[in-house]
Amino acid sequence: MKAIITARSLVKRFGNLTAVDEIDFTIYEGEVFGFLGPNGAGKTTTMKMVYCFVAPSSGELAVDGLDVSREPRRIKSLLGVVPQDDSLDPDLTVYGNLITYSRYYEVPREQARERASRLLEMMSLTEKRDVIIDNLSGGMKRRLLIARGLVNNPRILILDEPTTGLDPQARHMVWSKLKELKSSGITILLTTHYMEEADRLCDRLVMMNNGKILDMGAPSDLVKRHIGKEVLEIDYVNDNIVGEIRKALGNGHHIDHYGDRVYIFTDSAHETASRLQHLDLKVVSERKASLEDVFLKLTGRTLID
Repeated sequence: MKAIITARSLVKRFGNLTAVDEIDFTIYEGEVFGFLGPNGAGKTTTMKMVYCFVAPSSGELAVDGLDVSREPRRIKSLLGVVPQDDSLDPDLTVYGNLITYSRYYEVPREQARERASRLLEMMSLTEKRDVIIDNLSGGMKRRLLIARGLVNNPRILILDEPTTGLDPQARHMVWSKLKELKSSGITILLTTHYMEEADRLCDRLVMMNNGKILDMGAPSDLVKRHIGKEVLEIDYVNDNIVGEIRKALGNGHHIDHYGDRVYIFTDSAHETASRLQHLDLKVVSERKASLEDVFLKLTGRTLID
């Protein structure tokens, strides 16, 4: 597989704040690569360095072999960017937004028209072609932003939280469209707070916190490495009960105690629960381990503003 984006000891500082702290990663052509982490983890800042919106403070970052500090114009011609915020022009129609945006990339007029029509069809927006932006639903606006990000026929598509604020139906439609794009061979970079989204879409991802990469890999590999197969949740516990649980299970299980709930990571939640029957605990659930469990284990369960 060909590496299309590489970062080595990448750092970004804003005054005394280190937003990205000496991270390394490689993204391969044609894959969907995710950045996960709590607010302030450094995800969006990393993406902004990739699409040359902010310059690195130090380290190396290359896109298709081009240095982001030396050749930002050439790099931008390779990229499509879908920002988190709605930046559509409210004075234009759906079609007009695509045509106007294509001019920034000097796409020939006839080619722009053909491409805009094709993208509207791809994103199921053909019937909204002549509708002004204010009359679109949130899901339609997100799909139009993705279409706009593709108007220059990019090799790399960057998506910053593409389904934030969407209802489940709209979110699933966007997922379906992104899977279609992946099958066409485009490389996709994605930040998201939705663990299910990352699990469904990403070939690989990084978990970030406080500007650092905590781990990297395929979603299933991260779950296996950090959690195991299953999770046993127990409610209404205190430190004394946690001590009894640890005593009964020995050192073979990772136990996460938060508030009045305990999370036990295990290969068999049912077998683990049977070993704790004598404690008369309130078992909340026996379930499969998920990417969300990895996220919470690596970044913590405490909310950080």
